[in-house]
Amino acid sequence: MNTAIIVAAGKGKRFSAKKPKQFLEIAGKPIIIHTLRCFENCSVIDEIILVLPAEEIENFRQLAEKFNLKKLVKIVSGGDTRATSVLNGLNAVNSLKTEIVAVHDGARPLVSNEEITNTIKKAKETGAACLVAPVNDTIKEISGGKIVRTVDRTRLRRALTPQCFRPEILKRAFAEINFNEAVTDECFLVEKLGIEISVVEGSARNIKITHAEDLAIAEIFLDRC
Repeated sequence: MNTAIIVAAGKGKRFSAKKPKQFLEIAGKPIIIHTLRCFENCSVIDEIILVLPAEEIENFRQLAEKFNLKKLVKIVSGGDTRATSVLNGLNAVNSLKTEIVAVHDGARPLVSNEEITNTIKKAKETGAACLVAPVNDTIKEISGGKIVRTVDRTRLRRALTPQCFRPEILKRAFAEINFNEAVTDECFLVEKLGIEISVVEGSARNIKITHAEDLAIAEIFLDRC
């Protein structure tokens, strides 16, 4: 069994809106519904655990019924940081039955079936896998307000989601977490264990909706589906 943890517990402080960005609508549905549908429709995903702000859980249950999300088995409350939210989701996973845990950002509604499937497949082979995309811009290293060198971007990748792991690996990583550190993704924690993480090449289309202009980009892509 493969379990997806969809992390949508953020308050969207960088997003100028009256409600969390994951509940804003694009192409007629809330962002979070588009994201959940990607995993609902993926044959390699058996169940979904959704992590939400505690105050949004009751309202969301009505949405889940409306959109007939059959694979959504649990909704848990998030924490003050992404790391604590993912940990809350991980604690709800049935480790005895789950072979792979796929952690995905709730604000990434454009992930493809192929990306989910390929990342889970690679994690089954190696234990840990991260979906990535190329860095297209020229990257400069700076110091003291000046450019000191140009970084070889052919060796760089942007980390996307899902990031997929055997449950025991991810639990080990969280057992050793320093919550005072800035933990931006799960691979960061697994890297600290010294465990190799395989990469799966994904699409630049798999954007995370962070700013208001991202909504317009996502809507264009969704209209083409």
